[in-house]
Amino acid sequence: MKWIGRRQSGNVEDRRGMSSGGKTVIGGGVLAIIILLIKVFGGDNAQMITPVLEQLNQGQNQQPTEQRDLTKKELEEQAFVKTILADNEDVWSKIFEENNLEYKKPNVVLFSGEVQTGCGNASSDSGPFYCPADQKVYMDLTFFEELKTRFGAQGGDFATAYVIAHEIGHHVQTLLGTSDKMRQMQRGKTKAEANKLSVALELQADFYAGVWTHYNQQMNNMLEEGDIDEALSAAHAVGDDAIQAKMQGHIVPESFTHGTSKQRKYWFMKGYESGDIKQGNTFEELGF
Repeated sequence: MKWIGRRQSGNVEDRRGMSSGGKTVIGGGVLAIIILLIKVFGGDNAQMITPVLEQLNQGQNQQPTEQRDLTKKELEEQAFVKTILADNEDVWSKIFEENNLEYKKPNVVLFSGEVQTGCGNASSDSGPFYCPADQKVYMDLTFFEELKTRFGAQGGDFATAYVIAHEIGHHVQTLLGTSDKMRQMQRGKTKAEANKLSVALELQADFYAGVWTHYNQQMNNMLEEGDIDEALSAAHAVGDDAIQAKMQGHIVPESFTHGTSKQRKYWFMKGYESGDIKQGNTFEELGF
């Protein structure tokens, strides 16, 4: 994709040059549970596990932090993320303004290893996720190599842009009150019904990533040949059915929390082709 030379956001915190031995909060079986909750586009699940993480954090000692200079590659990655975040800011500010709303810009935090968030501490095993408590997106960029090598995605810079746009989609849901409404709807539901609501939330974030792509292409003519294929490959790789088939050898539909590969690709493309935020009612489409 074409991205060099555009505005860069000032709302990126790069903590990759910082290291400490403090607050290693997850391990063993607990780590496995949390990875299942927020692995690959953790979305609203990040807030759901906050009480667990806070309990695990109690009694941990914070160690002194050391800082190093970022490498040339890390600085290039930082510039890319700042540019994509700026693109998201421009698109969503425009959409919100057109609907007589105000868009509050989120921060993106780049980290390595582990990170302290408003939703508790997390490790790089969590994958990229949005924390509603502090309205920040957290990303360890080594995830994208794993997306290729472990989950079979095509890779590429637009795959990264799609993931960022998906997480910003969760921020949009927080601002619009969709996330809170979803949690209210989950109360009193069976686990399978609650999971289905989570799927609707995640698919809507994919739809919003498509809407962003639609508008950003109009504004910046960013797309190059193969970029949409990169996004669709990433969406396919992180479908619940694809992950379960690869990780456990069988599929359990009632346990899905993010949607199938087919659903994720469909909703991204619907957002991209329509550019109409009002066509993204995934909850209604799934029978709610």
